[in-house]
Amino acid sequence: MDQLIKVDIKNNQQVLSARDLYNGLEIAQRFSRWVLNNFEMFEEGIDYVPCTSSTQLNQYGGTKEIDDYTITIDMAKQLAMMVRNDNGKRYRKYFLKLEEKWNDPQEVVKRGYEILQNENNQLRIENDQLKPKALFADTVAASDDTILVRDLAKFLRQNGINIGQNRLFNWLRDKGYLLKQSNGYAPTQKAMDLELFEVSEWTISNNNGKPKIKLTTRVTGKGQNYFVNKFLKAKEKVEA
Repeated sequence: MDQLIKVDIKNNQQVLSARDLYNGLEIAQRFSRWVLNNFEMFEEGIDYVPCTSSTQLNQYGGTKEIDDYTITIDMAKQLAMMVRNDNGKRYRKYFLKLEEKWNDPQEVVKRGYEILQNENNQLRIENDQLKPKALFADTVAASDDTILVRDLAKFLRQNGINIGQNRLFNWLRDKGYLLKQSNGYAPTQKAMDLELFEVSEWTISNNNGKPKIKLTTRVTGKGQNYFVNKFLKAKEKVEA
């Protein structure tokens, strides 16, 4: 099918420029008036999103930003129906064909596979970023770098431990390494003696304007090595 108008994919949805459609339909009235007269039946944030596009000022390449809208295929189809001329019919038929192809079961499966591939690629990138830490797991204890508990959870997942941030916080609390307080998590005396965490304090203002101290607990290099080895040893016992 020949391309009648440029259509993009954003957030797994077909969208296009309202100005491109306006120009293709050869609307006589000004763009702003066309928008005012026709957009009130649609919902911003669902059917369309305000944006800008560029237009050429002269033959020397000068451009300027102009108001535009990113609209869905369904909205474009309905706008085309409102134009009672051959262009309106032509664009409406084109959008119907795009919708039909989009909803074809094979296309749905294909998009699902692409989404899965993208997620796997993103996970692979994250794992690659964490690999240097895994390679130096034996020497990280000497490092001055500290990380958040959520980053420790990512580090553990990279090493084959299926655990997330919330589960890790609960584990650290249940095993006596952290205490949950009203202003955050604080290390226990046991954890401080082992030098597993560092704590920083920061102040926020309550609704009544009074300051409140919040805690941020970070895992030391020694703590990272300690917990990774602890989880890996537990995993080996389960698999043995």
